[in-house]
Amino acid sequence: MDFARPMRFALMLAAFLCTCTSFAVRAQTAPAPPPADAQQQLTVESLSVVKVRAKAIANARSLRTLGPQREGSGVVIDSEGLVLTIGYLILEAEAVDLLTTDGRSYPATVVGYDNATGFGLLRALRPLPVAPVQIGQSAAVGDRELVLVVGYDGVAPAYVVSRRRFVGYWEYLLDEAIYTAPATVNWSGAALLNREGKLLGIGSLVVGDALGSASQIPGNLFVPIDLLKPLLGDLLANGKSSARPRPWIGVNTQEVQGNVIVTRVSPESPADAAAIRSGDVIVGVASQPINGQADFYEKLWARGEAGVEIALEVLREGRVQKITVKTIDRDRYYRPKPTL
Repeated sequence: MDFARPMRFALMLAAFLCTCTSFAVRAQTAPAPPPADAQQQLTVESLSVVKVRAKAIANARSLRTLGPQREGSGVVIDSEGLVLTIGYLILEAEAVDLLTTDGRSYPATVVGYDNATGFGLLRALRPLPVAPVQIGQSAAVGDRELVLVVGYDGVAPAYVVSRRRFVGYWEYLLDEAIYTAPATVNWSGAALLNREGKLLGIGSLVVGDALGSASQIPGNLFVPIDLLKPLLGDLLANGKSSARPRPWIGVNTQEVQGNVIVTRVSPESPADAAAIRSGDVIVGVASQPINGQADFYEKLWARGEAGVEIALEVLREGRVQKITVKTIDRDRYYRPKPTL
């Protein structure tokens, strides 16, 4: 076993840890910024992180929401150039490059993407001069724990301030995400590392309620690394999960006092084909009332796998209408890279 890496990491953080033994996060109080000397000796390259630069295909359906050029971070997770990142960076990618801190660029290919977790996998086409990270156990992470957020352009000490469900407006749900504070801007695909330098999660979002809905403390959301472990073999073998694909209709929604309001309909999606509109309020799935976004997703996914027809009750102009939507696998909606 190579002890040099965790030992180096521990020494780098020693000064910081000495100042933090009595730290406690309170429900309405933002964590104090970690001392700057906790990150001065750290380098991105020494912590297995590379820059991910992706260009989307010309007719990508994700252009409107994600743009044609995407940049973020990726984490090297094996000695063969396998890189883990957040999937939206590489969705419908035509070309992907990995950049190291010395400015060198390495072409990469997309290995897989899982829309349920949000993980994306890349493989460098030439050997990377970056040692792989060790995979940790995100289930063992507790509140108040000191961590490092490592992105391609910097290192930021932070604290884990909560672990709870995350509900995304784009038909996305994590049963338990990791939230950290203070917030850092370098979060997209960033590595979340523990004191031993082991990977705990991958950065997905910046949030305004890291401590929960009762507070307005900004922070970052990470997808826990434990979600990758049962999925990795499928992604390497097939590029996607072998689990049955969830029904997807293609709406963005906002929850207001338990009401699910449609804010956007993806063009050419099942919802678009069924004439669901922005401003509609979804009040039921298959004659079952819903209470909030999470309940909506769970009832939608419980109807079967992608392809099933689902009757939605929609409030529009003061009247409840029943609209039948023929769902699809979300993966089928996004366009693949053209083959030569």
